[in-house]
Parts: sequence; C-alpha cells; structure tokens
Amino acid sequence: MSGYARPVQLPVPDPGPDAAVRFVREHLADLTCDTPAASVTIRGGQTAADAALAALDVTGYAGSRNQVWPPERRGASRMSPYVRYNLVDLPTLWDHVADAPSNDRRKYRDELAWQEFTRHLYARFGRGGQPALREELRARPPQAPEVWDEPWSRDMRCMDATVGELHADGWLVNQTRMWLASQWTVRAGARWRDGEEEFFTHLLDGSRAANRLNWQWTVGAGNGKAYAFSRWQVQKRAPALCRECALRDACPVASWPADQRTSRVAVSDLLRGDPDPAVTAGPESADGDAGVEAVWLTGESLGDADRALVAHPDVPAVFCFDEPLLSRLMLSGKRLVFLVETLADLATRRPVEIRRGRVADELAGRRLAVTFAPVPGFQRRAAELEPAVVHPWPWLFRPRAGRLQSYSAWRKGMPAQPDR
Repeated sequence: MSGYARPVQLPVPDPGPDAAVRFVREHLADLTCDTPAASVTIRGGQTAADAALAALDVTGYAGSRNQVWPPERRGASRMSPYVRYNLVDLPTLWDHVADAPSNDRRKYRDELAWQEFTRHLYARFGRGGQPALREELRARPPQAPEVWDEPWSRDMRCMDATVGELHADGWLVNQTRMWLASQWTVRAGARWRDGEEEFFTHLLDGSRAANRLNWQWTVGAGNGKAYAFSRWQVQKRAPALCRECALRDACPVASWPADQRTSRVAVSDLLRGDPDPAVTAGPESADGDAGVEAVWLTGESLGDADRALVAHPDVPAVFCFDEPLLSRLMLSGKRLVFLVETLADLATRRPVEIRRGRVADELAGRRLAVTFAPVPGFQRRAAELEPAVVHPWPWLFRPRAGRLQSYSAWRKGMPAQPDR
C-alpha cells in the first residue's frame, strides 16, 4: 500500500478567509511553501465569483487592459482565478459581454479564446496522462549575453512591485506577467521552466495550460519571437515605478536586449493534427451508469454549475487534497486558502466532504459522478477510480483535429460563435 493510502477526512470550515486560513494552517500547512495566508484582495468561492461577474463591465477594456500603475487605472477584469477553477466558465463570460462596445467586446473575447486555445494544446499534448508542454514547441529562447544572479532583482522598482504583488495577492495583470517572464529568461538568462514554476507556485489562476503557454509565447519558445522587455514598457504603462526607482539613473534594462534570436526545434506531430480529438475533448454527453453515491470534484471544476453537481443534486460533493501531488508542488498557501474558501462556500448550499491523501485511495469503491477535465492528471485518476458517470466539459469551442501551430490559425478554424 502507498504511504499516503490512509483514510483522512477533514472537517468542513466555516465560510470566509479567516476560517480558511486557520484550516490550511492546521491541516495542510506542511504542503505549502510559505506561511498560509489569504490573498489580499481576491476571495475564493462561488459567491465571490458571482459578485465579480455581476460587476464586470468591459467598457473601455481595449484601451485600459494593459495599464499597470497605478492599480486603479487597470482595465483587466480579474476574472481569471474564477475561470481557472470553473467557478465562471468561458461560455458564460463570452455571453456576459455580448452588449459591450464592439472593440472592447472583441478584445475581451479574444482573451477568452486564447484561454481556450491553451486548453486545447494542453489537452492534446497531455494525451495518455503524459506531462504536457514542458518542452519548447517551436524554438529555443534567445541566449542572454549574461546570466544574472537574481533574475527578478528587487532593486528594480518594476520588479519589486510586481513580484511583491505576485507574492501578496497571487495575481498579476497580463502586461506584468510578460515583463517578469521576459526579464527572467530573455534578459537574465534563467530557464523559462523555472520561472513558470515560480508563477505556478503563487498565482491563484495558475494552470499548466495557460501558464506554460504564456511563458512559451513570451520567451519565444512557442512562436519563435521573444518579447523584449525594457524600460520603455515601464515608462509607458507604469511611469511612476520608474520615477520611484533607485536605479532610475542607471537602469539595467534601459535599452533593448542585445540578442533576441531564437533557434528552431523539431515540431511535434501533435501541432499538425490530433489523431483522436474525441479522446482529447472528452464525452459530448453524460457517459455512464446511474446509482451515483457522490460527486467527485476536481481542481479544474469547483463551481455550482459543474455539470456533475447539477445532474446529481442529492448526493454529497467530495474533494480530495492530493497529498502526493501537493507535497511535490509545494504551492503557496494562498492557493490552498482560495480552494478552501471555495469548498466552504459550496458547503453552505449542499453537503461537502473534504479529504486528504492519495485520490485513488481516498475515493476508492464509491460510485462517483464527475465532470471531465481536459488535463493529464484527470485521465490518470479516472482510470484508477472508474467513475460511474462522466459529464462533458463546458468547452467554448470543442477541440477538433486540425492544426495548432499558431493561435491565429487555430482561431480561423473555429466557429465565429461558441459551440452550444
């Protein structure tokens, strides 16, 4: 038997961040890389997600989405943590902005489509439960002329502010994610995989699909063209950070990086086509037998609209903190606090069971319903648990067999409107 194979059922905490922090510190602190605390500004749970959606107005988004500083000028929606855990799905957001000004609607929907593209790639490359997107898709990043001792030097005000926000809040605007990724690899010569892990550790919306693809595209591994971070971007998007910087008269990124050339790598056949898109996409309708005893909640889908939850309202929902996985990842406590906030909020509306251990051991022998998740880990665990019913994933555009070599080509191959 596995050393993790012991029955561990945890209590269900009261709603709210304070109770969630206490829960993580008492039951999960050994699985975190820092002292567990809540995000400064972002709350977990369906109630918080619904409030954020109700307040979402993307008017002006096209012009303000890349603003960085001061924070009150930012036009980013901050919906990504709720998208990450399917508290708000992409089709719902697509419909929500239907009446927005045309340019703002187009820009926002393009961001939603990019999220879907990353999921398509991750699901396709993770076929058979294999790790996905750790290898460069199309090119190796440029070789930095020198290797920095500290890729994100906190002496630089732009780095200090954004890294501080990453650690305290667990969220960043897209523009500063690009700054940090380019600074880490293109400027400082550090390995992009290590930077991606640093993001994944701290970001509340950290998903392997979006995180790895965003890093690959920024450092040039995904498209053969690196994003070149320099002082120019900071002066344009956050001029106050430059004015406040102790290095403003000796800025180490004052000019463009010296060498931004990438080197090509062999392209995987999976970029050219999918041999079995039905396996990648999962079932189109509920697949399995009746007689469900519990709904198995995965980290990919924790919202009230989860299709297994909706289809089986009279059975408890069970979530297992995957001890072997979490002990390897050692995520920031903020991420686990966000998950616990979400589970505690759900428990105000239906019975919830929280467990800790090896998922296949903790849930073994139960007739489970689950919503398909387009990630390699789901395929491995589902093969062990053999759920009684598997419900379809709420794709914005259901995966097809065609090319995924670029976002623009993929988008042209998708319908103008989401699949329904």
